[in-house]
Amino acid sequence: MTEQENPPVEIDSGQERLWNTLCHLTALVLFIGIPFGNILGPLVIWLLKRNDMPSVDSHGKEALNFQISMTIYSLVAGLLILLFIGIPILILLGIADLILTIIASIKANNGEPYSYPMAIRFLK
Repeated sequence: MTEQENPPVEIDSGQERLWNTLCHLTALVLFIGIPFGNILGPLVIWLLKRNDMPSVDSHGKEALNFQISMTIYSLVAGLLILLFIGIPILILLGIADLILTIIASIKANNGEPYSYPMAIRFLK
């Protein structure tokens, strides 16, 4: 009995752009009250599709690096509430997270790469 090879599956660029966009957009679940949803959303998409689509690997790492960085910045700002400067910093971080995530999602949907500012590169 011979083993048949599976032909390579061609990925529709529209489908790939959708998954790239979801890597970024799923981070917004944090804003509906899911703790660490900003990390869990992109992580799930990245883990599911990174081996099938190289661009999802790239967008997923970028989204995860940014969201982990924003979480660290938010925890530090949370501690700074004791010094009365944490609340404005948290507000600015929330606005920056929302705007930059939307920009990254639009770029991903257009098939363009995006590199977040302020992101610590945990995943390379």
